[in-house]
Amino acid sequence: MARDVAPGTPRLAFWLGFAGLIPQALALIAVVAGNPEARFSALALAYAYAALILSFLGGMWWGLAAQARGRVPAWLWVAAVLPSLIALASVLPWATGASWPGPSLALLGITLLGSLAVDRQLRAAGLCPPWWLWLRVPLSVGLGGMTLAIAAFS
Repeated sequence: MARDVAPGTPRLAFWLGFAGLIPQALALIAVVAGNPEARFSALALAYAYAALILSFLGGMWWGLAAQARGRVPAWLWVAAVLPSLIALASVLPWATGASWPGPSLALLGITLLGSLAVDRQLRAAGLCPPWWLWLRVPLSVGLGGMTLAIAAFS
């Protein structure tokens, strides 16, 4: 069994975090494979998964703010709500018949990558565990990158 790169990283968090990349990887494979019967489903599932995980990130940030001892910076409460609002806004093209899913997937992919800025601020403020960024960087880059790749193939 491999050693944790960041001491103290919970093994279950590590394995579940990386297993969380599997759905998007399968959607990317399905989209790139070009099976026309599976294409729409793969695109819709890739979109939904990216939106769900983005909202989940906001929930994690809210949880970190809620459990913090001492004063919590106001920006964190705002940052914790924004992912769900961005995910909701990303469905508007689909709901209104505009161009979808490329722009929506691109917005989600860029936002997932940008979420690392919040994670870096959490680390700087001492509001997350020491191993947080070590796990968050590959997960955000992985999911954000795959979501952008799916957007490019959509």
